[in-house]
Amino acid sequence: MNMKLFFEALIKFLSGVILVGLLIFLPAGTFAFFNGWLLMGILFVPMLFAGIVMIFKNPDLLRNRLEAKEKQKEQDLVVKLSGLMFLAGFIVAGLGYRFDWYILPHNVSLVASVLFLLSYVLYAEVMRENTYLSRTIKVQENQKVIDTGLYGIVRHPMYSATLLLFLSMPLVLGSIYSFIIFLVYPFIIAKRIKYEEELLEKELDGYSEYKQKVKYRLIPFVW
Repeated sequence: MNMKLFFEALIKFLSGVILVGLLIFLPAGTFAFFNGWLLMGILFVPMLFAGIVMIFKNPDLLRNRLEAKEKQKEQDLVVKLSGLMFLAGFIVAGLGYRFDWYILPHNVSLVASVLFLLSYVLYAEVMRENTYLSRTIKVQENQKVIDTGLYGIVRHPMYSATLLLFLSMPLVLGSIYSFIIFLVYPFIIAKRIKYEEELLEKELDGYSEYKQKVKYRLIPFVW
């Protein structure tokens, strides 16, 4: 096992747990925010298991997933806008609990939790199908076009999975106001996809033909 990679992944994981916890529970003013714990559980427990599997089975994929700094200025802006969305959304959800703003029924949160976990399964399948996945936009050495499985349905199944994941998060937290904030994500990801496809067409052999074969980018029969 690569110990350097292990500690890098562990530090980022724990940093994420602490940061999300602070963003949710500090505005809530209490640790008795059940929906906050529910989101923390369904977000970080599967993430922990996925990290353990990757470090033993596919450390290169884990390394790619840990690389988060974009080199392109335009895409760096996309990452920052996403971070701002999370910051505002989690804080608003916590404040909503603290000041008793309208809270969605528990059934909505439970259904959203199931959707979130199903989206995680979808995300895991995308990573299984495509070992070239990276958090930054780039073409790797020996990378090939994947056109089977989920990639035979939409061109960016990873983004489809994250769209479901992110839009279900505020519903798990029970906050309609936070959900409204997270509705900016489809526009953010559309901008990222546009740039990514331009890069892939230039640098990845066969991608132009793949675009002709698979018509939809994110949502089947829609876009």
